[in-house]
Amino acid sequence: MELAVIKTGGKQYVVTPGDIVTIEKLGRGALTQDLKKGDSVTFDEVLMKDNGTLTMGAPFISGAKVTATVEVVGRAKKIEVVKYKAKSRYFKRRGHRQPHIKVKIDAIA
Repeated sequence: MELAVIKTGGKQYVVTPGDIVTIEKLGRGALTQDLKKGDSVTFDEVLMKDNGTLTMGAPFISGAKVTATVEVVGRAKKIEVVKYKAKSRYFKRRGHRQPHIKVKIDAIA
């Protein structure tokens, strides 16, 4: 079984070819919105790779990369953020939808 541990968006993911992974932050700011369905994405920060022999990085494996295809670009369900202070008539309510991208892992090299 071929698998890898990649780091992206401040998190680490264990991936195998064919997996669909939901990533919260891919790119910086407006760059996230530039991705669309069918685009190819390459992850260079590979921490561990196992394709018969286990390879660990310190911290990353040089030359290793994982390629993926964007399946869905969207936003998560809305959460409500409420600020409240008792006895002072202070109440603020806001909503937030976190952007996310679903990618399908194509190959581990």
